[in-house]
Amino acid sequence: MPEDAYARALENAERLLGQPLTLPLGPGEPAVGADFRRLATLHTFGDAWPREGLDLRSRCLVSVAIAATLGTHEPLRGQLRIALHSGVSREEIVELFIHLAAYAGAARAFDSYQIAVAVFGEAR
Repeated sequence: MPEDAYARALENAERLLGQPLTLPLGPGEPAVGADFRRLATLHTFGDAWPREGLDLRSRCLVSVAIAATLGTHEPLRGQLRIALHSGVSREEIVELFIHLAAYAGAARAFDSYQIAVAVFGEAR
């Protein structure tokens, strides 16, 4: 059963990202790092994203806003890719950053917006 849940989480991640989720261990990372990656994947793509309480568009926008506000650049890249792959427009993402500047601060919004610009360039 746990392997089925993990397989479903990976399938959901691939559907959202538009490509397989790959999380290889980094140089020097201990083998237990794979457990962390597996648990994070299970919780994120197996538990949180499939819930019915918010529609996909809302989840995408909320996830981008959270990652940008926290300044977590790598997760922000992933959330932006998911949002774009799920039909959120670049213009909507820019509007999100305008709103973010008002509530999270211009410096944080501008810093995170640079990640959005880079992801926009990838999505051409």
